[in-house]
Amino acid sequence: MEVHDRGWLLEQLRAEGIRDPRVLEAMKHIPREHFVPANLVDRAYENEALPVDQGQTISQPFVVARMTEALALQGTERVLEIGTGTGYQTAILAYLAAEVVSVERLADLAASARDRLAALGVTNARVCVGDGSLGYPARAPYDAILVTAGGPRVPSRLAAQLAVNPPGRLVMPVGPREEQQLLLLSGDPHSRAMHRLGPVRFVPLIGNEGWEVTS
Repeated sequence: MEVHDRGWLLEQLRAEGIRDPRVLEAMKHIPREHFVPANLVDRAYENEALPVDQGQTISQPFVVARMTEALALQGTERVLEIGTGTGYQTAILAYLAAEVVSVERLADLAASARDRLAALGVTNARVCVGDGSLGYPARAPYDAILVTAGGPRVPSRLAAQLAVNPPGRLVMPVGPREEQQLLLLSGDPHSRAMHRLGPVRFVPLIGNEGWEVTS
């Protein structure tokens, strides 16, 4: 099996349409192998989603880049991330924004992500345990919100935590559990526009404004 490196992955991202130089720099800078299970390190730079602990996944690098690029981060923003997972997307956001608040439902995953981020010297990201579908009102409003789990709709609590002036942006997969449409929500609360960014498949957003836990 061929083992790919970061350079190969960056070429793939450019070929698939990622253009933001800051996003590409972040993808080059953050070591994805630091965030995958030990038995999958040789697959860290494949352009594929990979399984991690507790039935979760680390997203496909193209999807990470696409979602991040849609937020159009300039470096001054406060960002809310829903679904920390291993912390890879968190690290990408922290590289590009001033402050990141990340909410993870599973305490063990949150603890592991904190350790990984600390080991990389990431100091501008806070990982909290809670119901991500409700956001994190204590640090609202947010210039950008990124949801890394699929829900049946955009939670009203999350939309309410977007900044108004200038308007914040929210990126989230929305649709049935089996497959979702990646959506970008932008504009002020009275005239928000919703743009479709393409089909995706994410783990479900579990919570009060998401899906119920299934046995």
